[in-house]
Amino acid sequence: MLSTKGYAALTAGAALRPFSFDRHDVGSKDVLITISHCGICHTDIHLTRNEWGISTFPMVPGHEIVGTVAQVGTDARKFKVGDRVGIGCFVDSCRTCKACRQGEEQYCEAGMRMTYGSRDEAGRITQGGYSTQIVVDESYVLKIPRALSSAGAAPLLCAGITTYSPLHHWEIGKDHKLGVVGLGGLGHMAVKIAKALGAEVTVLSTSEQKRNDAFKLGATHFALTSNPQTFTKLQRHFHYILNTVSAPIDYNAYLNLLQTDGTMILVGVPDRPTPLAALPLIFNRRRIAGSIIGGIRETQEMLNFCAEHRIESDVETISIEQVNEAYERILRADVRFRFVIDIASLR
Repeated sequence: MLSTKGYAALTAGAALRPFSFDRHDVGSKDVLITISHCGICHTDIHLTRNEWGISTFPMVPGHEIVGTVAQVGTDARKFKVGDRVGIGCFVDSCRTCKACRQGEEQYCEAGMRMTYGSRDEAGRITQGGYSTQIVVDESYVLKIPRALSSAGAAPLLCAGITTYSPLHHWEIGKDHKLGVVGLGGLGHMAVKIAKALGAEVTVLSTSEQKRNDAFKLGATHFALTSNPQTFTKLQRHFHYILNTVSAPIDYNAYLNLLQTDGTMILVGVPDRPTPLAALPLIFNRRRIAGSIIGGIRETQEMLNFCAEHRIESDVETISIEQVNEAYERILRADVRFRFVIDIASLR
């Protein structure tokens, strides 16, 4: 077993604190990664506070992991010692179901094994990237392109792929008008990626303070959704809307902003059910859909795309001792646009 330092929530809602635990030894197909950076996702807050009722403790969060290969198993061939690599939201899947065979492990019929908060084959709780090292099967490890910085690349492994995957799946690009709801960790990546794909991007935000940021990130337009006139002016305007917010909003009002055959895609997860009326859907043959991250193949494609277009997450790098403060700042929307932990501070 490999003794590992981390930061963990020991119970639901508890402040994160130093925590020592064991990683399993490097198997024949495994890669041992010395972690350099780990992004903070809003999901980390939901799970450490057990807001979805599915959490297991103790919990070391973190699924936006970048580091360096320190050891490879005897039969591992994809990476070598010294390679810069990443780990996203999951570290295993059944590998045999239709979704896995098609490279969409995120929809594994048996359920993907999450980077933290799942059970491994020995029944141990998986622990995440707020830690000094991690051991993962090479099939679930990603190559970080040279053009990307480690801190800027870390959030791509969740926020980046969460927004790239639906944009890619629905083939959103040139000649499409896209509305992005929210300009946080997910929203700012959606704007950057959609802009690079050629879409005309409008940021839909409740905050006037986000206007300048929206244009700097590449948006063509900005609309203030706290102004009721926005929902009149933009009726039937968009081909697609990508809703990135995790707070409940009026889905019906946003559906009316779609053209006939338009689609609103949900990637944010509100903490309570959101009412949905039939009329905004049926009168213009609109659709509401959902999307979650991407498979390993698509995530690597996203990383390569971001490297080609020089797209990184806008981050504030912090020490591990600042993690609890960072959680509170996220809840106050006091971050532009993603916190990333420098894991050197943990050592």
